[in-house]
Amino acid sequence: MGHPKGQETHHSRILDALLQKIVSGAWPPGFQLDRETDLAAQFCVSRMTMNKVLTQLAQDGYVVRRRRSGTFVAKARTQSAVMAINNVADEVAALGRRHRWRLDAREVRKLGAADLRLLGVRRASVPEDALSLSGVHFADDEPFCFEMRAINLHVVPGAQGVGFDREVPGSWLLQTMPWSTARNSVRAVNVHGRDAGRLDLPDGTACLEILRKTEIGGDWVTYARLLYPGEAFQLTAEFEPKAAQDGAAPETGG
Repeated sequence: MGHPKGQETHHSRILDALLQKIVSGAWPPGFQLDRETDLAAQFCVSRMTMNKVLTQLAQDGYVVRRRRSGTFVAKARTQSAVMAINNVADEVAALGRRHRWRLDAREVRKLGAADLRLLGVRRASVPEDALSLSGVHFADDEPFCFEMRAINLHVVPGAQGVGFDREVPGSWLLQTMPWSTARNSVRAVNVHGRDAGRLDLPDGTACLEILRKTEIGGDWVTYARLLYPGEAFQLTAEFEPKAAQDGAAPETGG
């Protein structure tokens, strides 16, 4: 059933206003919104209209609603222990080494076919303007990871005002922009040419390539390509025996 025209206008107006607060970073992940009744009063609408707006934001992954606690801007969620959305700076720190980020390129533009291929994007084109970034993460003075990233400026307009020469892109996104779904693809590759040079490696060196996409509300937030020297990276996961069901004995074996 459709909404009356006036109600639909109120809904869209409030939705846009709240989304702007979230995507601009004015309301960071974990921020608690005012109570539903207070928000309704601020926007001069009924509580029912405000409830529908907040419900849509929750369904699209922008907020989390908790009974008796309130409504909060969503925090980034990881997919699994192996495929967690990690901050490269934290990975370096966990090794007891000093992290440094070097920005090599920053440009606002449309993504071309070569960009989409390198980033593993399964689309013929991406119409949105993107902030294209590339650079190298160092552990002490050794190249640790090459990062190529595109940020959707339609979804994250605040990124255009950040230089990213000091701010690490992945860290900034984790702190600023919530996301609801992520997809990681991991494969072994042998690097050549510019990729080898960026990591100060001989041609043909084995590396681990992670292609990552994060989304919110059906829109892509960022595409990233992370390239690690094979000897510097490992995937680790912990497992427990599957719980016994219907009186069956726990599974055994490796």
